[in-house]
Amino acid sequence: MKRLRILLADDHRLVRAGLRSLIGQMKDVEVVAEAQDGREVLDLARAHHPDVVLMDISMSGMNGLEATLQVKKQHPRVRVMILSMHATEEYVLQALRAGASGYLLKDSAPLELELALQAVARGETYLSPPISRQVVEDYMQRVGGEHEPLAVLTARQREVLQLIAEGSSTKEIARRLKLSVKTVESHRQQLMERLGIRDVAGLVRYAIRHGLISAG
Repeated sequence: MKRLRILLADDHRLVRAGLRSLIGQMKDVEVVAEAQDGREVLDLARAHHPDVVLMDISMSGMNGLEATLQVKKQHPRVRVMILSMHATEEYVLQALRAGASGYLLKDSAPLELELALQAVARGETYLSPPISRQVVEDYMQRVGGEHEPLAVLTARQREVLQLIAEGSSTKEIARRLKLSVKTVESHRQQLMERLGIRDVAGLVRYAIRHGLISAG
């Protein structure tokens, strides 16, 4: 499998060191360079051709949003995932409009960082679960015309939802999707948070209502 090449962009050295350490524990993922501001991001993107830029939104000189715009103009194939402490609608929409493929909150668990990188690398849009479902739906309506309810979920989340609705246990889902039990549990929790559903029965009803499985 091709290794996922990451460019870290954050103006705090300790934050970059922590991210590098976390990413170093992931399979088939490597940090190829570190930038402390947006201008350095552009230079390093040209030099190292990363797959994903993990971009802090608040940096001096050139902030993460402007850097995202420039990266996407100069390197359309590079995916950008914003890293931010802000969960407000305006920040999220600005990031998406700038061309970001993901928006990860800084208080996210380490496992979510890995899930987010995997999703973005697959070409999906990833948003941390605490970001309101309404923000996602509004954005999907703006960019995609008529709203598709399941569009608020990543492809992997839809897979997990379907298997849950079909009655598969966590271990069975993990085996079928070649994931760890912990990862499947995380996906299930994110599904509940994203959809505003509190239990498995609610997930099953949602899946039936939107055609993932039949009621019969």
